[in-house]
Order: sequence, then structure tokens, then C-alpha cells
Amino acid sequence: MRRNIKMANRHFSSRAYWNEKAKEWSPLCTFQGESKEDWENWKSNATKQLKSLLGEFPQKVDLMAEVEYSIEDGDLIRERIIFDSEEFASVPCVLLRPITMKNDRSNAAIICCNGHPVNLGKDPVAGIRSTPEHDHQIALMNYNFGEQMAKAGFLVIVPELRGFGERNDTSGRVDACNINYIKGSILGIYPQTLNIWDIKCCIDYLETRSEIDPERIGMMGLSYGGTMTAFTTAIEPRIKAANVMGYINPFAEFGIARGNFCGSQIVPEIYKYFDTHDIAGLIAPRPLLVDMGIYDECFFIQDLLKGYEGVQKIYAAAEASDKLVADIHSHGHSFAGNKAFEFFKKNL
Repeated sequence: MRRNIKMANRHFSSRAYWNEKAKEWSPLCTFQGESKEDWENWKSNATKQLKSLLGEFPQKVDLMAEVEYSIEDGDLIRERIIFDSEEFASVPCVLLRPITMKNDRSNAAIICCNGHPVNLGKDPVAGIRSTPEHDHQIALMNYNFGEQMAKAGFLVIVPELRGFGERNDTSGRVDACNINYIKGSILGIYPQTLNIWDIKCCIDYLETRSEIDPERIGMMGLSYGGTMTAFTTAIEPRIKAANVMGYINPFAEFGIARGNFCGSQIVPEIYKYFDTHDIAGLIAPRPLLVDMGIYDECFFIQDLLKGYEGVQKIYAAAEASDKLVADIHSHGHSFAGNKAFEFFKKNL
């Protein structure tokens, strides 16, 4: 005699599994307070937790900074800088400054960080147009924001992040970020942490420049550069103002639901403890400008607005709402340029 056996509900999809896990997910250190005291306690504990997740930074070495060339390019001085950030690692950078800038320790500096694609790295951000692809990316994303900020009167440094441009030695493979993440993770070393370290070394270098007031250093970046700006500014108090472009939105959406990130942009267990708005919230009470594109197809506007709402709550609790600025613009995944110039002139 045959019996009808009721089968269990089976699940084979990894995507469905991760989406289900994320539905009711609440990071352990996400901000849930309201008062300034709540914020102060959260900020202290959350900063310690974030630093713990990032792991140990490399051992400091002498920068041994070298200016390979310094040339006039229209109204700017364009320099190629190389310094050592640790044993076995050197950082090539483009430095831009107005030709009229004085060496009187009075000027502001901005660190500008690139996003993808990995093969171009820092160059289009610095306005280098050596190939049609450079021109294309600059036109597509208003991507030469480093050059634009220099023309607006700031000293700008654009470092080459690990795994990008000159530091992408994976024979042009599109998964360079993931390759470096896997190599590092089996050693307990993460590209995101290493890139944060390199930015900290950029600040060390800027502090040696005769043009710069060390109390007037800012940072900005688009996409992965936005990731870098949020994470670095969260733990580096020497950065006095920040502009995060096209990044702050829920991990559950761009990360879990769409898998729209790479190994260079995360550290293990980050979403166990934080969402992106928490990372950005750690910047409070320092000034923060958040760019959000209505037609952004990388990070959807509804998600960016949700992330910004989380940042607003943290800044309100910190009694620093006047330090938080939004630039919601009618473009895609790009630098808007509507408020950044005024923002940095006011806050640096």
C-alpha cells in the first residue's frame, strides 16, 4: 500500500537564502538612541568595535616621499608624488594645486578617492585624459572632481588605492578586488583596512607640505571612493570635513539583494555590527555632505534616501544637524558639484 508522504519545503537558491537571512537583520551596533548622551555612548563603543573589525594597521615606516615631477598645467601645478606607507608598499599619487597657492601653511587640502573601474584608478579623478576611456569616464560621472576642487583653490591629493590603476597587477582581471580580498583574508589582512592606512599616510604627507594647514584637511570620494571616505573619516579625526558620493545605503539592498560590491569594500562581519549609515554617522559632529543621484543605477535613490535618513537620526542625536548636508541631484552615479565647493570652503 502506497502512502502519500508530505515533503518538507526545500530551498536550493543561495540568493533566496541570503535574502531571507537579511529580512529581519538588525546589526548589533546600529544606532538606536535619541539623546546626545545616547550618541556619545554609542560613538565611543561603536568606534572601538569598528577598529576591532578592521584589524591591525601596518607598522609605520618613514614616508621617504619623492616628487617625481612638478609641472605647470594651465592654472594648476601638477605633481607626481610617491611615498612608502609600509614595508613592501608604496603609494603613487597625483597632487594638484593652484599655481598661485602660497607656501604659508594657511591652505586647505582635500584627499580625493576614485571608484571603479579598477584599470583607470586615480587618473581620471585627477583630470588625466590619456585615453578615450578616461574621457568617457570623466564625461559619464563628472569624474575629474579632484581637478575641479584644485581649480576651486584647494590643494588636492589623489592616491592610487590598492588594486586599482598602477596598483592593479592582476593582468587586467575584472575581479582584482576579490582576488586581493581572498589573498588578504587568509592572512587576516583586508584591502579595505590597508587602503584606510594608506589614506592615513596621505594625511601624514600633507602635514609636511609647506602650503597646508594641518587643521584644514578634508576628504571626498565617489562609489568605492565614497566607501573609503566614510570608513576613513569615521576613525580618523584629522579629517575635518567629508563628502561621500553615491554610497550610503542599506547593506541589505546593494549588498545582500544585489551583490553590488567587491572584496575591497568590506571587512568580515561588518554587517553583523553596522549598516553604512552607522559608519557615516561616526563622522558626527564633523561636517558631512552626502551626494545622491536620482538616476543612480549603482545605488538606487530610494536606498540612498533610506541610508541618509539613518545618518540624519545620528546627527540629530549628536546635536549636529546643521553639519549634515544633502545634495540630491538629477544625475546618475556621479559627482554632482552643486554644493561641494561651497561646503569645503565653509568647513575647511
